[in-house]
Amino acid sequence: MASKKICIGVGIPMMIVGALIVLILAPIEIELVDTIEFVGSLIGILGVVFFILGLFYSKEAVMH
Repeated sequence: MASKKICIGVGIPMMIVGALIVLILAPIEIELVDTIEFVGSLIGILGVVFFILGLFYSKEAVMH
């Protein structure tokens, strides 16, 4: 049972913001390109992690 709130509300916006940081802000700041690309990539990767965790999240306890 996937959690749409986590996938759509957290994961996808983090991926978009990370990509926008890398594509828009990195070319503007010449001196800090490596740092900006690292931070943008980190935000994007965390967005992917939250998206995947949202797919596997369930409120019901799994009992075997």
